[in-house]
Amino acid sequence: MATANGRGKRQRGEIEELPSGSLRVKVYAGIDPITKKRHYLTETIPPGATARKEAEKARTRFLAQVDERRNPRTRATVDQLLDRWLEVLDVEASTRQGYVKKLNKHVRPLLGKLPVGRLDAETLESFYAVLRKCRDHCGGARKAIKAGPHDCTDKCRPHECKPLAPASIRQIHWILSGALNRAVRWRWIAVNPADQAEKPGMPQPNPHPPTASEAARLVTQAWKEPDWGAFVWVAMTTGARRSELCALRWSAVDLGAAVLTLRSALYVDDAGTLREKDTKTHQQRRVALDAETVEVLRDQLARCEGRASALGLLLPGDGYVFSPDPDGGTPLVPDTATQRFSRMAARLGITTNLHALRHYSATELIAAGVDVRTVAGRLGHGGGGATTLRVYAAWLSESDQRAATSLSARMPKRPPRSETIE
Repeated sequence: MATANGRGKRQRGEIEELPSGSLRVKVYAGIDPITKKRHYLTETIPPGATARKEAEKARTRFLAQVDERRNPRTRATVDQLLDRWLEVLDVEASTRQGYVKKLNKHVRPLLGKLPVGRLDAETLESFYAVLRKCRDHCGGARKAIKAGPHDCTDKCRPHECKPLAPASIRQIHWILSGALNRAVRWRWIAVNPADQAEKPGMPQPNPHPPTASEAARLVTQAWKEPDWGAFVWVAMTTGARRSELCALRWSAVDLGAAVLTLRSALYVDDAGTLREKDTKTHQQRRVALDAETVEVLRDQLARCEGRASALGLLLPGDGYVFSPDPDGGTPLVPDTATQRFSRMAARLGITTNLHALRHYSATELIAAGVDVRTVAGRLGHGGGGATTLRVYAAWLSESDQRAATSLSARMPKRPPRSETIE
């Protein structure tokens, strides 16, 4: 096209014929923010009678995308997006650790090398299907057993595919969705493919608290060591999270008012150091104690003071309630508590874990007729009790049935039925 000064206007975009007869369409789309190189949108049109026409259509489409800023600005991979996203992500350190573990274990090995612009709904749904089949992404291939004389380990066993838990797959989906939302905002991609993919289903809550008889056996076994028995007892009666109990200090325990205040929780940082943070809901909560639990904590305090005094130490007011140190300076590590409880339960032939004590506390309160909002407050559930309702719906139904039976027992007797039915 000629302009007023007689010079030809340079055409935007190129259509190049390849030795195979195919046509390659190439349109400049700016500087790649990752590689800092010139970024082009390209497409190859197979040879044919209409190849030239199709190439012109592709060039026009690319130009429109560039003009309307709907084109991907980069050829960055999923790995590069995740690295950049984690740099700007503002979340709790423990939350970040959980994200990084899931991304390194499941996302990066399968999707990491894929360009972000080529990630679509079909790819994501196929990815979720792989996780549902095998958490080790074996692809149906069985791992070989080591040959020759050797000391057998768990790795010598034939591989058995175990699916990743539905809750974990759903968490991975939302982690990816967050990263891809940021990519859309940065104009790395035009749309978020996670919004178009079918989301993994919400897992049905199915808590398995120990029965009353199992709980009694666990407490009896734990009391063979008083400090450990006190920990298990308080976990059962308060329903506190393990990280909250391990972070509990004497300054947060008011034995006179029979109340303890849960202000913080413990986590292990990337360097393996035990640190404190806010509770999961970022709110402190006061939990009322029954008379027996108050006595359990009084005895625990007396033991701690006695050990400190025997070594010529003074137990500080902010010492940890459950600590391996005489002066309460070091907290009980949450993972240590979990492992010890699991070993104890296994010795007793009980299938349960430390977290199930929260379920035990909740279900016993509900069975006793305590309202859901109060139970939610003790457990530290957010949403005004919505989480409690969702997780413990089955026990609420049982409680409702008992309430109906109790009401029926208090109703006056019905008048006798008339002998004559008119």
